Amino acid sequence: MTIYQVDAFNNEIFKGNPAAVIPLNEWISEDLMQAIAEENNLSETVFFVKNEQSFDIRWFTPACEIDLCGHATLAAAHIIFTELNYEEKIITFNSKSGNLSVKKNEDWYTLNFPSEEIEEIETPKILIEALNVPILRTYKGTWKLIVEVEDETTIANLKPNFSLLSELESNGIGVTSKGDKVDFVSRFFAPKLGINEDPVTGSAHTILIPFWSKKLNKTNLNAVQLSKRVGILKCTFLNDRVEMSGQAITYLKGELKL
Repeated sequence: MTIYQVDAFNNEIFKGNPAAVIPLNEWISEDLMQAIAEENNLSETVFFVKNEQSFDIRWFTPACEIDLCGHATLAAAHIIFTELNYEEKIITFNSKSGNLSVKKNEDWYTLNFPSEEIEEIETPKILIEALNVPILRTYKGTWKLIVEVEDETTIANLKPNFSLLSELESNGIGVTSKGDKVDFVSRFFAPKLGINEDPVTGSAHTILIPFWSKKLNKTNLNAVQLSKRVGILKCTFLNDRVEMSGQAITYLKGELKL
């Protein structure tokens, strides 16, 4: 099997979010995919199989399979376009989260994903203790919590207690605020999934884009994920869908010996 590693949501090596990409001719066992993802020790390893005019896609963290991953989908599309010589302008993926599409426009890729609504909840005491910063509001999605804080500086200086965060029921915690130079910024933590901090999180933006679109009363937004590696996203709110555009660059190409 050929393996690629791609840095997604940035156009520079060592920035954005790294994902391992493994094209398959046919599906291998879940145990083997999970073992490969654990060995890779990246936030996601993505596998896909060509299916007539579309691709079936699955994502694995080092600890488990997940239902949706934005940066690894972008990474897979980048490899399909640049390494597998895909000639169409739009790729359709079949996933556990429904149909996803990625459109290529020069060196940018636009992901079209289902949007997710959230509801405000009382901030859990353990979350207050784990983040140790003033929290304005807390919202709950299907599997994630979104925490709104006062400003970009607060997010940049966050030093969470990951052990406490892993005790929350939610699989991931996104912390967000209005940006200084962009519309909104965020960081994302998922210690329960074996990822203390995810550098750039497309699936979190399926929540963040509707949230900030309504809050700022605009449909087109620019976003930055303030991890050490930095992610850059151009976002559009389409009611029941969202679009997020990013760039990607291939870091390595190798061969698995199994």
